[in-house]
Amino acid sequence: MAVIHRTTMNPSKAELLSGWLPTQPWYLGGDRAPTPARAGGFRLDDPEGRVGIEFMVVTDTSGDREATYLVPVTYRGAPLDGADQALIGTSEHGVLGRRWVYDGAHDPVLVAQLLALMTGEADPQDQNESDTPDTSVTGRFTGPGQGPLTSLISVTTSAQGTDVLISTGPAAGSARLTIRVNRVLQPLPDGLPARDASHQGHVTAPWQLPDGTSARGLFAVADVA
Repeated sequence: MAVIHRTTMNPSKAELLSGWLPTQPWYLGGDRAPTPARAGGFRLDDPEGRVGIEFMVVTDTSGDREATYLVPVTYRGAPLDGADQALIGTSEHGVLGRRWVYDGAHDPVLVAQLLALMTGEADPQDQNESDTPDTSVTGRFTGPGQGPLTSLISVTTSAQGTDVLISTGPAAGSARLTIRVNRVLQPLPDGLPARDASHQGHVTAPWQLPDGTSARGLFAVADVA
């Protein structure tokens, strides 16, 4: 289980995201500098215990209309080879030292655990407490392609979100899947995730709205490529 350290990061997560969000094609604020505020999220454990995995939800209320973004990130103690374009920034952690913070859609450790969450092989963890499962996060996966990640083939980001093409399962029976990470979160009607059969897999989770109420939506979906 991941350990949550009660310490500082310099620059902070919000400061890192303030500079990074406007560079993304799905950012709705144009040239305006955002003021991201934490609105929810959860963590996943790296089986090797080396990479921190967090799915951050932040809401930006700096403009005429608020927008809520999903930013999956990984925290590493050294640079990830070949992932310079996915680097959000570096930060000094009060306990762990320098951390390289990446857009997790490009990190095979996060993608593998996201797939495992969909298939029931990984348990979501509370964003703020150590050794505490987060039962509000749900994953579902049906049909072909069940199996561990074998390769992260490509990552494509557009205004609609980030599509991660992967292969799964043993070589003899491998399948290709596309995982769509929804970057701009939208609340779903009550009960829809349980009835929705339009995707092979999905992850749903809640977040807090600026007025204090709670919303729930699709964080990611999976389909046969």
